[in-house]
Amino acid sequence: MDDTNGSNLSQFKEGVLSNNPVLVQLLGMCPALAVTNSLENALVMGAAATFVVTMSNLITSLLRDLIKPHVRILVFTLTIATFVTIADLFLKAYLFEVSKKLGAFVPLIIVNCMIICRAEVVAIKSGVGRSLADALGIGLGFTIALSTLGIVREVLGSGTLLNHPVMPGAFIESHSWVIMVLPPGAFLTLGVVVGVVNHLRERKAKGGVA
Repeated sequence: MDDTNGSNLSQFKEGVLSNNPVLVQLLGMCPALAVTNSLENALVMGAAATFVVTMSNLITSLLRDLIKPHVRILVFTLTIATFVTIADLFLKAYLFEVSKKLGAFVPLIIVNCMIICRAEVVAIKSGVGRSLADALGIGLGFTIALSTLGIVREVLGSGTLLNHPVMPGAFIESHSWVIMVLPPGAFLTLGVVVGVVNHLRERKAKGGVA
């Protein structure tokens, strides 16, 4: 029991930190670049993706002994599409304005390689506990990555955070970087954040060797 719990915790931590889907694996780049012009968008997209990957891993793990190898990708896709539809309808019903801002990027979770990868690599081969730990870790890691980009881009580009001003009016008028809320700002921010993460990982690796 202790070994299983330890393994599940390690699986969870791996998705958040050492195997972060965006900052390490460079998966899910489309939403990471497209919807992170504000923290609100990033949090909602992260929550939607976390819901989908968690439910996808759960169903896949529960049915893993019944899924035939030659139809597994089809089953993964149908399962993911079902929960993406639920998430999309929920956002339209309760968070309509945010749903409009996210546009087609919520339905596009269906083809997010991060989610189908977790079903293929973990859920189809593992029990419910490990599959859920993996999904929650990956989902949290994805949300943290998007939120980091969203915070940097919104503060520097609009002078706000969650649509509330955090910079003096004079700064917003004369020093805000409009480029940060535009597509070039997404690439610039992602490159800087990934560079910082890689630098920290290299330092940690060298420290471990020493």
